[in-house]
Amino acid sequence: MRWLKFTASDKTSWGLVEGDHVIAVDGDPFGEWQRTSRTHPLAQVRIELPLIPRTFYCVGLNYLKHLKEAADKRGEVPAVPDRPEIGYRAQNALIAHDEDVVIPSFATDKIHYEGELVVVIGKKVKHLTKQNAMDCVFGYTIGNDVSERSWQKADRSLWRSKNADTFKPMGPWIETEANPAKMETVVRVNGKETNRFYTNDMIFGVVPFLVELTKYFTLWPGDVIWMGTDGASPDIGHGDVVEIDITGVGTLRNRFVREQR
Repeated sequence: MRWLKFTASDKTSWGLVEGDHVIAVDGDPFGEWQRTSRTHPLAQVRIELPLIPRTFYCVGLNYLKHLKEAADKRGEVPAVPDRPEIGYRAQNALIAHDEDVVIPSFATDKIHYEGELVVVIGKKVKHLTKQNAMDCVFGYTIGNDVSERSWQKADRSLWRSKNADTFKPMGPWIETEANPAKMETVVRVNGKETNRFYTNDMIFGVVPFLVELTKYFTLWPGDVIWMGTDGASPDIGHGDVVEIDITGVGTLRNRFVREQR
């Protein structure tokens, strides 16, 4: 099933995407719901953020090529992690499909993007095992991890380089039937392919992160985990459009605009 949060006729609701239409639903996917008779052409609705997570988890340096490229830039030998590690991002940075990423007027030209698989949690869990970890996964969506690299290099944390307003596009919907083992991530800028990798070529896959994370934290319905990226991106600027396509999930598209002050 493909769950969409959308607005049509000034009403925001959940819906199911079927072909080129969306069928409105009473209720929500994490509780009780039922289909309605209200349908809309998909092209005529406003696509909203799939959800606002209670907790926004993220994974860094989870692909070997990305890890090596980052180490090379620092003149270091890449250190492959021996266990999954989790970070956090800010809810204020989230925007929906087709909304603009706003580059602050005082930012440098070192604006980068990263296409990531996003895991959406469907139920409250803790102390998961390898055997039952995937039982809590409701589905998948797509994230674009935008960074201002000069701020990232200058600061002791990622407070502004990763979390500035609009720096985390996510969407367009939640796909419940996708299989990470069969996914490929393709990234395009202005229609030109800039990166392609097998989505499941992670150092640590979804299960190890779920097991490690739930040793310490309770996961709740609607929590998300961004699973990292492979490769690197070029500098992008005003007017560039980034599209991230993940097999079986869909395509997330956002334009970048520089703030005028």
